[in-house]
Amino acid sequence: MRGRGLDRPLLAATGILLVLGLLTLYSAGQTDFPTGVADIWKRQLVWVGVGSIAAGLAFRLSPRVLEWATPFAYAVAVFLLVLTLFFGTGAGTAAGTNSWLAIGGVRIGQPAEAAKLATILMLARYLSARREPPQTLVELMPPLILVSIPFVLVGIQPDLGSAMVFLGILFAGLFWVGVKARLLLLLASPLISLLLAFSTVSWGAWIVVLTVLLLWSRPYVFEGLTVWLTNVAMGVVALELWQRLAPYQQNRVLSFLNPELDPRATGWNIIQSRVAIGSGGILGKGFTEGTQKRLAFLPEQHTDFIFSVVGEEFGFLGVLVVLSLFVVLLMVLLRIARRATDAYSSALVIGVGGMLITHVLVNVGMTVGLMPIVGIPLPFFSYGGSFMLTCLIAIGLSLRVAWGSRLSGYADVSGEWRRT
Repeated sequence: MRGRGLDRPLLAATGILLVLGLLTLYSAGQTDFPTGVADIWKRQLVWVGVGSIAAGLAFRLSPRVLEWATPFAYAVAVFLLVLTLFFGTGAGTAAGTNSWLAIGGVRIGQPAEAAKLATILMLARYLSARREPPQTLVELMPPLILVSIPFVLVGIQPDLGSAMVFLGILFAGLFWVGVKARLLLLLASPLISLLLAFSTVSWGAWIVVLTVLLLWSRPYVFEGLTVWLTNVAMGVVALELWQRLAPYQQNRVLSFLNPELDPRATGWNIIQSRVAIGSGGILGKGFTEGTQKRLAFLPEQHTDFIFSVVGEEFGFLGVLVVLSLFVVLLMVLLRIARRATDAYSSALVIGVGGMLITHVLVNVGMTVGLMPIVGIPLPFFSYGGSFMLTCLIAIGLSLRVAWGSRLSGYADVSGEWRRT
């Protein structure tokens, strides 16, 4: 029976995170006056049930069938993203974006979530078809284009948080198949240049470092010039890109740099989040007893800032437990990917890990002030049906890969076969 081959560590880590997430979501709704989210944990419980069924269906999919259907899934996902640009609506914390599709006024989901899974599958299909990892920037163009299409379509909704996840999927996949770190750095260099361009000194220093790196790595002349000129162009167009950002996105960046500039408006979210997490101390204030949360000072405490509830009510130890569980989940996925019976399944699981860990790093980073507030949920904790479905389907696919490797044996990344 298939159930006997299920990966118990993956099930256990996911199950514990789901339980802790529901408890935290329940606590997030317990405030001293009505906020409209007191019973939101019940709706999340329904989504967990629906997601579990979807995970079961994903588990029954053969990797061979999934690989065959991948191009169609990717095409549908891109089509839905294009459709969202014209007919999308906002909702909840994403009211300022066009990220939802609705029929007759009823929201049916966020295509960006489906696009994450489709991109994982498509990238895995391309990378697994190669006999060796990309060795040059030119060879990196196909996977870069595959990821850039949904990245751009989601970014102009605008949903910068979800767009960042596609980059996490890309770099996780490329690193796993053996692309050299030097090449990955060159690939990421235009983004680094864009981020540093708001400081002339920082950007100038980066260009010097990049020039030295290019001279040392000695790429093809055309590739080296392209990388260098692209980085220079990022510095030139940074101001134009800044002016094209929506006002709330500009405010989020400014608040990240200095929340005290406007503590009652743009800096409010990060200040209250820091206060909540810091006030938790070692052991926290106790379940449902968080002061910032109960007074509703903590913004979006059931979605983007639910990690702040964990810090305030369970303290440093609670935060350590939650982060350790995510580390365990990532390590289990790495083990499954390493033991996968084929390259496609291995790259698929790594894509799942890249998606989940990017969500965790960005969400936790923005709640403690290490990253700008971009609006991104914490897996298994933040309220959201579409995202919960995505996470559980991804776990279902990973369980299928683990089950297949236990029945058939597995290959490590070098392709040498062993038996379980």
